[in-house]
Formats: sequence, structure tokens, C-alpha cells
Amino acid sequence: MTAAAARTRPGRRRFGPKGGWLTVYAALYIAFLYLPVLFLPIFSVNTAATPKFPLNGFTWKWYEGLPRTPELLDAAWNSLVVGASSAVLATVFGILAARAITRYRFPGRRPINGLIMAPLVLPEIIVAISMLLVILQLGLSLSLFTVVLGHVLVCVPYSMTVLTSGFEGFDRSLEEASADLGESAFGTFRRVTLPMVTPAIVSSLLVCFTISLDEFIIAFFLTGTEATLPIYIWGQLRFAAKLPGVLALGTLLLVGSFILLSIAEALRRRAARRTRPEGGLYA
Repeated sequence: MTAAAARTRPGRRRFGPKGGWLTVYAALYIAFLYLPVLFLPIFSVNTAATPKFPLNGFTWKWYEGLPRTPELLDAAWNSLVVGASSAVLATVFGILAARAITRYRFPGRRPINGLIMAPLVLPEIIVAISMLLVILQLGLSLSLFTVVLGHVLVCVPYSMTVLTSGFEGFDRSLEEASADLGESAFGTFRRVTLPMVTPAIVSSLLVCFTISLDEFIIAFFLTGTEATLPIYIWGQLRFAAKLPGVLALGTLLLVGSFILLSIAEALRRRAARRTRPEGGLYA
């Protein structure tokens, strides 16, 4: 094959100056976005209480002191309870909403979908203040329950985004075949639909749990006397001596969030492969 034919062979893509600039831009953008975060684990193992360069030494003592802090353990338990509750409720609502949006055509379908997704674009402080006013008008006292309500409102759009992808790639002929064999609508949903979208459901649970675990503004306005981890960290920042412990705790939250989101993305991709038709068969 000649050099000219190789240059013009279909399927080959040449990256010109624009492609090179896009690569540089992407690298700079990622560095600007994540480089400050990388300093968190670096300073969390520094022997000095002040985060500055050069580092004084290496130590694990800030991590070792975390389990011996009762307030931290209480806040961690509260965050686990709120995160698990919010993830389950948001995923249940997301399943129902995604099922309705992808399977049925009804008046107001697009506006309803837009309203469900509205928390993604609205400022969180506006959402938090609005929820606080509604909760106070209803006569409810601020507690972990009200935090769960706020987190569910924020997490449902993320859950719908993941679950809609799973339901849209699902072949309806499988449900029709189940119905032709005499299975009820609920039985078809339980035996056919749910197993196919299970990876998307698990992905939704992990994403919602991660968002709830890291969410601060909603919890700040709606929490009562029981603090979650972000509220605990905010309170500790007022004391300079507590800063190293906060850096260590923030590093653990960062690593945990990264692991959960990575698992969620892997499950989402698996769900997309399972439900994507390829020549009448499924990957």
C-alpha cells in the first residue's frame, strides 16, 4: 500500500493542530480542577499542623486519632443513615419516574421531566431555603428526617439520569413475550425488567449515596442537633488545631467517593451493554 493510499484509507483520523490544542486544553482543565484536591492527602500526612511547604515529616497520627473522636463517629453514623435512606428512596422514585417517562406517552410528559430535573440547575441554597420554609410551615422540627427529605429531592434527578439510560436501552419485546406467556404486568416487571436494569439500579444507589454523603448546603439548613459529616467538618474548621484531622477525614471521604463513583460508572456501562441491541441480540 502506498503512502498516499495509507493517508486516505477510510477509518484513519488525522489529528491536526486543533486536536493538539484540545488535548492541551483538556490537560490544563483537569489540572486546574483536581490539582488543589491532590494537596489534601499530601498535607494529611504532614507532621506539622499547618498545611504548608516544605513538609516537616511523614505521620499517620492524624488518621489514628479519628476513631477516638466520639463526635466524629456520631456524625459518620448520621451520614450513613441519611445517605442510605436517601439513596433507597431516591432510587425507588427514580425507578417509577424513569419507567413512566420511557414507557408511556401522556400529557405534560416533557414539562414533568423538566421539573424533576430542575434541582440540577437551581442553586442549592435556593432549594435549601425553600425547603426550610416549607418544613417550618408544616410544623416539622429539623432533624435527620428533614435532611433525608432534602437529599431525596436533590438525588432523584441523578437517579433518573442513570435509570432512564437503563430503561431506554431495554427491548420492549422481552416484556411483550412475557405477557404473551401469561405473566402479569407486575410479574413481568419483577421477573424480566428489574433483572435487566439491576446494574443501573445499583449504580443509582451508589451515586445517590455518594451525593448525600458529601452534600453540605441542604444539610446545613435542614439539620437539627444531629450533625452529618460535612456539618461536623464545617464546625471543626473554626479551630486551627483541628485542621489536620479535618484533612485526614476529607481524604478518606475523597477516596471513598471516588471508589463508589467508579463502581457506579462501571455498573452503568455494564447495564448499557446488557440492554443495547446488536443485530437482534444483546451484548
